[in-house]
Amino acid sequence: MEKTLNRIHPVSDPEAVYFLQVSWEKDLGTGFSLLLSDCQCAWTGKVSEADISREAADIEMDREKYVEELRKALIAGEESAGKYNFVIS
Repeated sequence: MEKTLNRIHPVSDPEAVYFLQVSWEKDLGTGFSLLLSDCQCAWTGKVSEADISREAADIEMDREKYVEELRKALIAGEESAGKYNFVIS
């Protein structure tokens, strides 16, 4: 299992600091788990392969391109800094 941990500053609250951990087995396209924490509380979630396919189809994006965008937004860290915004709701 591979994991990444990134610090994020959501645009919804720029002064706040959150930590986002993403875990996956083969690649993001086969599904992944998320853990989001503000160091006081933590939230977890799972995204299945079917969820990814459904979301890509809903936004009419090629599935492989969608998975690449997920990779950039969730695990690329410094290489994508400033290119993606997070909103915590």
